[in-house]
Amino acid sequence: MKVTIDTDRCRGHGACLSCFEVFTLNPDGYADAISDPIPDELVPDVREAVAACPEQAIVVVE
Repeated sequence: MKVTIDTDRCRGHGACLSCFEVFTLNPDGYADAISDPIPDELVPDVREAVAACPEQAIVVVE
């Protein structure tokens, strides 16, 4: 699994930061995600972050 952020949708709410191992905020206050495949042990946390994003800006690639 990999994730990316749809930068047109992200509004910087920070709900994804519940999974801080994968998501961060860039200097402009918008989400960034690690580009590497997500470790299996973090997949449940990433799915929670995806569900929590009010703008549905997290794109999951299985």
